[in-house]
Amino acid sequence: MRDDDRTAYDAKSRHPHEDRPESGTEQDSGTRPAGSSGREHGEQPRRAPGPRTLAVPDLSLVVLIGATGSGKSTFAARHFRPTEVLSSDFCRGLVSGDENDQSASGDAFDVLHFIAGKRLAAGRLTVVDATNVQSEARAQLVRLAREHDVLPVAIVLDMPEQVCAARNAARADRAGLPRRVIQRHQRELRRSLRHLEREGFRKVHVLRGPEEVESAEVVTERRFNDLRHLTGPFDIIGDIHGCRSELETLLGRLGYALVRDALGRPVDAAHPEGRTAVFVGDLVDRGPDSPGVLRLVMGMVGAGHALCVPGNHENKLGRYLKGKKVQHTHGLAETVEQLEKEDEAFRTEVGEFIRGLVSHYVLDGGSLVVCHAGLPEKYHGRTSGRVRSFALYGDTTGETDEFGLPVRYPWAEDYRGRAAVVYGHTPTPRASWLNNTLCLDTGCVFGGAMTALRWPERELVDVPAEQVWYEPTKPLASEAPGGADGRPLDLKDVTGRRIVETRQMGRLAVREENAAAALEVMSRFAIDPRLLPYLPPTMAPCATSAEEGYLEHPAEAFAGYRADGVREVVCEEKHMGSRAVALVCRDEAAAAGFPHGPKGIGGAPAGVPKGVSGALYTRTGRPFFDDPELTERVLRRVRDCAEEAGLWDELETDWLLLDAELMPWSLKAAGLLRQQYAAVGAASGAAFPGVLDALEAAAARGVEVSPLLGRQRDRAADAAAFTEAYRRYCWRVGVRSAGDGAPEQPDGGAGLGELDGIRLAPFQILAVRGRSLAGLPHTEQLALLDRLIAAETAMAARDGGAPDRPGLLAVTRRLLVDTEDETSVAAGVAWWQELTAEGGEGMVVKPVQALVRRADGRLVQPGVKCRGREYLRIIYGPEYTRPENLARLRGRHLGHKRSLALREYALGLEALDRLADGEPLWRIHEAVFAVLALESEPVDPRL
Repeated sequence: MRDDDRTAYDAKSRHPHEDRPESGTEQDSGTRPAGSSGREHGEQPRRAPGPRTLAVPDLSLVVLIGATGSGKSTFAARHFRPTEVLSSDFCRGLVSGDENDQSASGDAFDVLHFIAGKRLAAGRLTVVDATNVQSEARAQLVRLAREHDVLPVAIVLDMPEQVCAARNAARADRAGLPRRVIQRHQRELRRSLRHLEREGFRKVHVLRGPEEVESAEVVTERRFNDLRHLTGPFDIIGDIHGCRSELETLLGRLGYALVRDALGRPVDAAHPEGRTAVFVGDLVDRGPDSPGVLRLVMGMVGAGHALCVPGNHENKLGRYLKGKKVQHTHGLAETVEQLEKEDEAFRTEVGEFIRGLVSHYVLDGGSLVVCHAGLPEKYHGRTSGRVRSFALYGDTTGETDEFGLPVRYPWAEDYRGRAAVVYGHTPTPRASWLNNTLCLDTGCVFGGAMTALRWPERELVDVPAEQVWYEPTKPLASEAPGGADGRPLDLKDVTGRRIVETRQMGRLAVREENAAAALEVMSRFAIDPRLLPYLPPTMAPCATSAEEGYLEHPAEAFAGYRADGVREVVCEEKHMGSRAVALVCRDEAAAAGFPHGPKGIGGAPAGVPKGVSGALYTRTGRPFFDDPELTERVLRRVRDCAEEAGLWDELETDWLLLDAELMPWSLKAAGLLRQQYAAVGAASGAAFPGVLDALEAAAARGVEVSPLLGRQRDRAADAAAFTEAYRRYCWRVGVRSAGDGAPEQPDGGAGLGELDGIRLAPFQILAVRGRSLAGLPHTEQLALLDRLIAAETAMAARDGGAPDRPGLLAVTRRLLVDTEDETSVAAGVAWWQELTAEGGEGMVVKPVQALVRRADGRLVQPGVKCRGREYLRIIYGPEYTRPENLARLRGRHLGHKRSLALREYALGLEALDRLADGEPLWRIHEAVFAVLALESEPVDPRL
């Protein structure tokens, strides 16, 4: 076993509940010293009456200790919230109905310990209100605190016997309590006072007499590792190992200005924009100038320009500087030799600096954790020797490799935490994200590079090593958990009941039975998940109209947005096709590296087939075309248009994610058309002529059938209108069928070939590399897409095509409406009537600005569809316009549909945000899969 790992093992065995530097200070406890020593115990002299401040960490187990009648419950009620206090009396009442039934104490304390454990696991301050004068009772609570990696704190109420007796006598339920019970409690308490710290309590506050209790004030203190209030921006720098020159170069690239002392040595560095550097430890050993690195980092930390966590090499150096016996291996010998050239004052300063380092930091509202060797989520913000040991050394499998080095346990492969964990310790050829964790040790001292992460930009910056300063024991290779390219998606990411945290709507639940149905679709029919970063949400219809003959009418859409406080809306033509998402990459290399690039965050998704330059898929993730070559021809056309329009360079991206409509509808709905709609049309076409002929013949013979004949003529007209409605969405495409051997026919010079007749109408650019564009106003979105479409026209004209011949890309016609202007609203209604009179489906009404919220903070619908009277025959049947049917349909309940639309919208936005932030694939797919699950019919998960 290496010395470093033996130290980790020994630290665990010697300090089972310490998360603090070895000097015995309380940095990682998050509690500042109270008075000169930070602790009070039974050996201290009595204090003069006066105000007392009792420091309590904000996450701890507070144990009240005192004889019956000492006032513990009153003290707890005065200084803590009711939900924070667990009373043994109350738990006794829960299990027996009588708070004084001592025979129920065993069960009562089982309940108390169970609830306390649940609170501590959830990160809640917990106060135990019981006598706790017996060491056995306290030992159980100390163990409970250790299990949950929180600090046990003792508050002792040492009251005179007479006071306790008088208070019990004043209580009806304890008036008969024997005096000997109080005396026994007092004896046990006095025996315990001097041993409380040895029992494991990290803070002990003793209050003697009513005056001290009355004047005491409990102050909740932030743990030293809790820096959530610091939001950056940060520059997190990986392992340095004495490479001072490379560190100076890296700081310069990051924009920091170095400050030098009279001898020209760097002693500080500040960023003009106020950024903060964060060092992940292992500043020393192996490299050429460990003292120079320490001088610079200590200066930055002292000036408030940097934060630093300890590495295992600092921990070992600190023990050496304290005079402890350590092996001078793994580069320590070089550091000791370099430090011997420094004066005693500098070495003392180094020792104090190392002793003051905190095991890890929780930053930026809890979204970022920085430590040396990584940290599972259950340890974030916790304080114990176990936490400190893991942060310093990580964990091992207990095995050794062929070089005699311990095999690291791949904790990051199992990580599912919300916070990004940035760490070092294990050299890897390049930094790559895995499950929201990132290892920044890229082996500078071994001839690799020194790497930094800009946060929250998630941008990697590195500088190469000037030379190989220290020959590694084994070749520098990827030992980061999961390797350089991360790991495949895991079934555990999507099965069972899921809770997805979104930025726009908080926590959204997915039921287990819906997840099971979605898994069937995703695993059997969907495209390669590495090319599936987003699924579009469903869209809610506008409110039901009371207008004569109409189920949906734009007046309701405008009124609804006006009620939500939205003045400007854009009406977009609703195309007669199917929703499609197009991932268009600039080239195959961009597709192979999607979404974050071969050298970007996340690494290349190995396994994307050669020749694939993107994806074109339906709103359930299925490929639009069975023929991959046809898909590539569509993508190639859009890619060329983006090049012609200059969008690649303008948006600084090598891929575009487009929300669009692919026409005609019959491309994907041919089976539905044949089996459902065409069957209705055919049946009516076969039945009604004979019926009408028979009725008309009967009428000619003088039989009174006029009412029946009129109804049947109306029904025949409705059936004909139904057939005409769905036929508008069907037309032939291409000049030949794939693989049928038919000769290719000329296409008029448009150069579309098999794409002739296919139309793609993009209406939103969802995202580009490093950015979600979902928040861009719709007018700006459509302006960008107009340029894309104009580029196709220009290309066709240059190639000699007919200028009036339609290309692949279709314009989305639109109209701006002011919902508070009656004239503008009337114009919007008239435009809708014009669209639907031409046989169009209708329109979608959207707020011009994206991500709009109501006055109460809730999201406004991102868009509502308002479909034409004739199109709705396809949805509700040929005879839906009859008054009796319309009256029934007007009772439809839209609440669930609207709720579903908003939830899916929030999940889609979350997927795009995670994509833009460079989060790993499993995090992106958590939101994508949830959209599909909400759209899926529930399936019994046991099947």
